[in-house]
This record gives sequence, C-alpha cells and structure tokens, in this order.
Amino acid sequence: MEALTLARVQFAANITFHILFPTITIALGWLLLFFKLRFRATGESRWMEAYGFWVKVFALSFALGVVSGITMSFQFGTNWPGFMETVGNIAGPLLAYEVLTAFFLEATFVAIMLFGFRRVPDWVHTGATLLVAVGTTLSAFWILVLNSWMHTPAGFEMRDGVAHATDWLAIIFNPSMPYRLVHMLLASGLTAAFLVAGLSAWRWRRGDRSPGVLAALRTGVAVAAVLIPLQIVAGDLHGLNTLEHQPAKVAAMEGNWQTRPNVPLLLFAVPDEETRTNRFEVAVPGGASLILKHDTAGVVPGLDDFVGQHPPVAPVFYGFRIMVGVGLLMLLVSWAALWQLRGGREPGPRLVLALVGMTFSGWVATVAGWYVTEIGRQPWLVSGLLLTRDAAGAVPAASIATTLAMYLTLYAGLLAAYVAVLFRLAAKAGGAAGHRPVAAPLPVPAAG
Repeated sequence: MEALTLARVQFAANITFHILFPTITIALGWLLLFFKLRFRATGESRWMEAYGFWVKVFALSFALGVVSGITMSFQFGTNWPGFMETVGNIAGPLLAYEVLTAFFLEATFVAIMLFGFRRVPDWVHTGATLLVAVGTTLSAFWILVLNSWMHTPAGFEMRDGVAHATDWLAIIFNPSMPYRLVHMLLASGLTAAFLVAGLSAWRWRRGDRSPGVLAALRTGVAVAAVLIPLQIVAGDLHGLNTLEHQPAKVAAMEGNWQTRPNVPLLLFAVPDEETRTNRFEVAVPGGASLILKHDTAGVVPGLDDFVGQHPPVAPVFYGFRIMVGVGLLMLLVSWAALWQLRGGREPGPRLVLALVGMTFSGWVATVAGWYVTEIGRQPWLVSGLLLTRDAAGAVPAASIATTLAMYLTLYAGLLAAYVAVLFRLAAKAGGAAGHRPVAAPLPVPAAG
C-alpha cells in the first residue's frame, strides 16, 4: 500500500478514535449542568446522585479526548506538512483560538467541577460546571470553523501558493459553518442522551432502583426525543447547503451517476465505479429529487459531471445510509420510550433492552456522518485549493504502516478499556447487591 493511502488511513483512524470522546463531552457538560441546577432548585438528592455518577464519565471521556487529540496535531507536521505550509496562516490561528478560549477554560474549571463539591461554595461549583460546558462548546465551535472552512473556504487570497487571510469574519462564518456546527452539536446531544439513557437502563436492568438512575434515564430519553426531529431538519438544511457548494459529494451520497430529473431515492444499492452504474437498486421513484429540490422533477447533479474530481462513491453512499438509518432508529426508540414513560411510569423490560442496545448508537451515527463529510471532500484536502496528495509528506510507507499498526492496537485496547470502565462504574454505582439504598448519602463527584 502506498504512503499516501497509509497516511490517509492513519489520520482516519486517529480522528475516528478521537471524535468519540468530544462527541460525548460537548453535550454531557450541559446535562451535568442541568442535573446540578435541578438539585439546586428542588433539593432532591436524585439529581446530585445522577451528577455524581456522570461527572466521572465526563472526566474519563475528557481525558481520552485530550490525549487522542494530541496525536493528530503531530501528524500535521509529519504526514501532512503541505497542509500547514499552504493554509497554516488560517488553520494555525483558528487552532490557537480553540486552545486559548476553550481548552484552557475547560482545563481550569474541570478540576473544580470534579473535586470542588463540598469544598467550595455551591454557587462556585455550579459556575465551574457552567464554564466547563461553555468551554466544550467553544472548542467544538473553533474546530468546526476550521473544518467548515476546509470544505467551503472563504475570506482569503493566495500569494505565492500560500493562503493569507483577508476577512476573518468571512473565514469564521464561511458558507457551511452554521449548518455544520448545528448538525454536530445536535449529534453530540443525541450521543450523550442515548449514552445516559442506555447506561441508566443497564443499571435499571441489573436491579438498581436508586432515584438517580431513573432521573438520568428519563432525562436522556426526553433530550433524545426533542433533539432527533431537530437533527432531521438540520441535516436536511445541511444537505441543501452541501448540494450548493459540494455537488459531487451529494451525487456520491445519492449514488446518482447522470445529471437528470426524477432521481430516485436509493434505499439500497451496490455502486459500481467501473461501470458507473448501481446494482440491486431498491428505490423510491423521484425521492432524491423531492428531498434535494423539493420537486420530483428537480434536476440533481450526477457523478459523470465530475469524472476524476469526485470522491470514492461506496464509502460515502453507505456511510450516509448508516447515518440516516441510525437517526431514524433514534427517532423510533426515543419517541416510543417517551410514550412508555409518560405519567411517571417505569420502563418495561423491552424498553430497557432497546435503550441498552442504543447506548452507543450516537457513536455509530457520528462516525458514519464524519466519513461522509471527510471522504466526500476528496480528492481535496481544502476544497478547490489543496489536493490531498499535494499535502502529503515524504515519510516512507513502511514507517507509516508501523505506526499505524501501533495506533490501531493502542486504540482498540483503549476503546475496550473505556467501555469496560463505563460498565464497571455503572455496576459499582449500583452497589454490591445491584442497587443503592435511596437513603444513601450523596456521592461526592471526586470519589472513585
């Protein structure tokens, strides 16, 4: 395998592992703030019990997100030096803004959030939780600004092959940034909501009837039920924006080869780039035209208009369907759960099993969506400005293959350990008998 392909696989492996954890912490910080505010408003111990458990999950996820993000920055200098050489005048400041305005904020106040309960005034602890939540969202903002700019670059000029900023507002609020930011924040909310609901359902299934478990489960279900319709709308708007600025990506998502009207919505197919056709199509007539143009006779661009300039079709095509499929499953499960839990009812065994099965569904949808986004930009690293192959460094293929194998082994071990620790924490929180007495003292977030 050539060095370019190995370098791409290595970066894909790094970003796949890394994104799992910020996707949780971005929204989980706000859920922790909700638990804390409910405790302050009602004085009910169940909310602080929920906070005490989930702040540990936040800390674990935050730590893995930080360390996995560092490896990506090193790759800019080793595997992809052409990226910073060409667009470093824009990418560098944006990454610096993320560190200065977001990471330092999180790193400073996360210690108070974790260890300050009962050690500092309650309003200080609540304020620290708020600032950590703001920090995670600011971090997402700056990273998505840079990522969006790579898809729809604006506010710059080229001088001697190097990008120079001419309008920072245009760079920050580039054409795809608002859609991508909202889409990602909602994805994080759904990921955290199903994680909270799923892990709480697992505790419930083991016999843990402590009030904090049911409070967290209900919160996760309610948040998911509210966010998933918003995500469907946001995803549709993001798709229309992508159609305007990156039509080749949309053509690959739809598996559409010829520019034409009445394009069907392919529920399933096997795209064949050699024959430039689809096999085994299961389609809804006119569906793609209706979604993308709001008219079944609407003309949708085809891949044949972008020969040599469109992304690999299969991963974009299948990734999009996985993302949408999981999203529809989220809608079904969250609304069914909300209905079953109405009026203070307890979850039934089937609902509990369904929620446990959906625990990591947000990860699946998020990773599939990011593959659609990033593979769909190929062959460009920065759309219309820098080809991926032109940014690659001169690291030998053997060296990349060796470090890739090390990364994959390490990440597999860390991911398995992370999941195991989550369930270990959940089992421990329930106590040796599988439940915690309601009258137990409030957990201190610093414990464990």
